[in-house]
Amino acid sequence: MQKKNFLFISISALITDIAWRIQEEGHAVRMYTKEDADKEVGDGFVQKVSSWEEHVEWADIIVFDDTLGQGKIAGALRKQGKAVIGGCTYTDRLEDERAFGQAELKKYGIHIIPSKDFTSFDEAILYVRENPSRYVIKPSGEAGGIKGLLFVGEEEDGKDVIQVLSDYKAAWANKIPEFQLQKKVTGVEIAVGAFFNGKEFMNPINVNFENKKLFPGNLGPSTGEMGTFMYWSEPNKIFNQTLKKFEKKLAEEGYVGYIDLNCIVNSKGMYPLEFTSRFGYPTISIQQEGLITPISELFYAMATGGAHTFKTKTGFQLGVRVVVPPFPYKDPETFAVKSKDSVITFKKGREGVHIEDVKKVNNEWVVTGNSGVILIVCGTGTTMKEAQKQAYSRIKNIILPHSYYRDDIGERWYDDSDKLYAWGYLREK
Repeated sequence: MQKKNFLFISISALITDIAWRIQEEGHAVRMYTKEDADKEVGDGFVQKVSSWEEHVEWADIIVFDDTLGQGKIAGALRKQGKAVIGGCTYTDRLEDERAFGQAELKKYGIHIIPSKDFTSFDEAILYVRENPSRYVIKPSGEAGGIKGLLFVGEEEDGKDVIQVLSDYKAAWANKIPEFQLQKKVTGVEIAVGAFFNGKEFMNPINVNFENKKLFPGNLGPSTGEMGTFMYWSEPNKIFNQTLKKFEKKLAEEGYVGYIDLNCIVNSKGMYPLEFTSRFGYPTISIQQEGLITPISELFYAMATGGAHTFKTKTGFQLGVRVVVPPFPYKDPETFAVKSKDSVITFKKGREGVHIEDVKKVNNEWVVTGNSGVILIVCGTGTTMKEAQKQAYSRIKNIILPHSYYRDDIGERWYDDSDKLYAWGYLREK
């Protein structure tokens, strides 16, 4: 592919790693970041701009990295004739408004888990007392992006959920104007996703398994993500009975980008949990490790409605997040003392290492931002054990003071895959 100009428009620099990768493939890249706390992220890796509007004419491809209103801007640029990867008002709502996303699933004949939306913590507490059960607390809108606020109840009488709702009322009432209580369903958590080129889903699809809890063994508080493992596949039963049903609607809305649906499945059925109508993080960086087609070519085909297939590796891809204090919490003082401006040292090469809140100073990789999410270290292999071995051997090659990570990413596969195959979810129909 001839050299192209890529303009990345980001709220909080989530797409930095992919912008850098596309630049490494020989293309011109400029990147805009909205949030002040994240403006240093990617310094030294890609060219940064203080506003994006004046670079629209320069760009051959424009890439947005989030929802939260970016879909409206992406849609307007598409109407101007620009090649844009990004959402639309409809797909932003699918992710940002949980009630809307669930209603759309129901509209397309997809079974959903019983849930109820609230704008009052007192009303929610009363509801749980009158309807005791295990629930999941899911903030909506911008607060939905703070994954540490998601809480999965374990007590049959709902007392743990009531306690957390009381805590949120005291500490988060102003930042969580709307939230959802969803009945907890047990089974295997699995997500299916695919790239959409404005007309149809591209092939292959992606099957991925997130690991949200902070500690090994799926213990501790929920985080944005501690690691993900995945593989590329022909469309399977889960995809065909969920996301595939949205293909015509997504084409009508002009959506271009990646869309993912997280589900719980068991022997009785499949239960969609939530949409991610954008690139996933760190999903997109791990997916890049599994591509044979250069990611710049994939993005170009997606943005221009070109080829609907691309080439991928067989086997598995796995990514482990390496984080520093105070992750998963926000504590500026702790971050400043323990983590900010720490130098990341490599004993040997940097293969399979992807950046998050990192900048480059005098050719050294340095911790920046304020999230404490620093690196995604990936491994690939024809078997899960090979992918695990490669990823964790690469982590041992990294010296980063006070860093930590989960050492069990991929372990779920051995048990989960037996169930998924037995229940028939990984077959085409």
